[in-house]
Amino acid sequence: MNRRELLAAAGLGAASATLSRLAAAEERRSRPNVLFILADDFRADCIGALGNPHIKTPNLDALVQRGVVFSRAYCMGAMIGAVCLPSRTMIQTGRSLFRLPGSNARAPLPRFLEEMKDKQEGKDWVLLPRVLSASAIETFHIGKSGNECIPAIQSYEHNIVCDDRSEDERRESSQRHADQVIEFLRGRKRERPFFIYMAPPVPHDPRVAPKEFMDLYDPEKIPLPPAYLPQHPFDNGEMTVRDEQLAPWPRTPAIVRRHLADYYACVTCLDHHIGRILECLNDLGQLDNTVVIFSGDNGLSIGDHGLMGKQNLYEFGGMHVPLVIAGPDIPHGKSDAFVYLFDLFPTICELAGVEIPTLVEGKSLAPVIRGEKKNVRDCIFTAYRTCQRAVRTDRWKIIRYPEVDRTQLFDLQNDPHERKNLSDVSDRSDPSDYAQKVKELTGLLEKMQKEFADTAPLTVSSPKPAAWTAPEGSDKPARKGKKQ
Repeated sequence: MNRRELLAAAGLGAASATLSRLAAAEERRSRPNVLFILADDFRADCIGALGNPHIKTPNLDALVQRGVVFSRAYCMGAMIGAVCLPSRTMIQTGRSLFRLPGSNARAPLPRFLEEMKDKQEGKDWVLLPRVLSASAIETFHIGKSGNECIPAIQSYEHNIVCDDRSEDERRESSQRHADQVIEFLRGRKRERPFFIYMAPPVPHDPRVAPKEFMDLYDPEKIPLPPAYLPQHPFDNGEMTVRDEQLAPWPRTPAIVRRHLADYYACVTCLDHHIGRILECLNDLGQLDNTVVIFSGDNGLSIGDHGLMGKQNLYEFGGMHVPLVIAGPDIPHGKSDAFVYLFDLFPTICELAGVEIPTLVEGKSLAPVIRGEKKNVRDCIFTAYRTCQRAVRTDRWKIIRYPEVDRTQLFDLQNDPHERKNLSDVSDRSDPSDYAQKVKELTGLLEKMQKEFADTAPLTVSSPKPAAWTAPEGSDKPARKGKKQ
């Protein structure tokens, strides 16, 4: 090859390399951004557009109207009272409850999180922010540091911690989180797509918001939950956990309404600041190329079944959460597919154009969103400590309390708020025998336990009495305890 040919070849090689770099840059820019908002203790029925006329959520309503709603989304459960910790760890690792790194039926999850702070992924787990960063996505997190998957949040390219534990801090928490997200959006370069994980500690207690939001709700005008009870009818194994001490026993209508009013105010405040973020994206010309995901890490009872917290397996109690996904090429609609929060890991990857790691256990919801599938699983299995196990199908649900030898059977088609236990002879209004249905669902529950490596027994040799009496003095104003 002569000098002229050599220079020409070199020029072609350089041009080819430049074109490759330009193509790669264009491919990165064409991939959608992802904004994932995970609220703390968010009930599945607290978005106005999902059927609650008593709460004001105009921005979440608008998200519902342009996206797909998954009406059967759940946190799988927890082996500790702070349900948000395993919930968030499942999301960030894409693993189910009993296969969390370092976890088992006794759940040494906090120890794992401490030990793994500065370590890379192991042979059986990966972290969402690292997977996204490896695909040239700019990652940003803002949220609490406690009861969170520490190895994951420390892996975000931008990591801002706002614990906001005091009442004064909590009052401005939604605004503070939104301000930081907006500052990031306005200040960043646009060479790479972004993934924002915004996880404010609201509407978790202390439930306070600026006065304009608190004034929106008159407790006397807020209806009680459909399954309101002054006290849970038996010992569910976690009757005096910290969350349950936020209101005295019995739960009076006035107290429950006050809690709901404060909760609604915090939700509306959060909704307002979500609207500010979406407006910023629109102003920057980024909204049409951003997938927006909204969910909660777990639910909350607030008077349902006589409970206040999330340490239970009722539909409108601990594990059922809202899930809305909107964005480019995502049609408006509703899906009844059974979904776990840890399905979001592979879903985010697929929507962002990132290869899903083989170690991820969750199932991508993208085929459901595209209309290629109706569901990704046939039922939902949930668990709390060793004292509660449940499985639900399209119509039926069984909750098993092995430590007190109690079983509840609900027909969710006719009783969505689980007010009539069909396994209780004394609660039947007809002579139908549901024993066969209990047997069938118990078998399904055992099958799901094996599938998800849960070794907790469904029966114990010496069950405790199911009757429960509130602690002496528990009719006094509730105590404040360590946040869960």
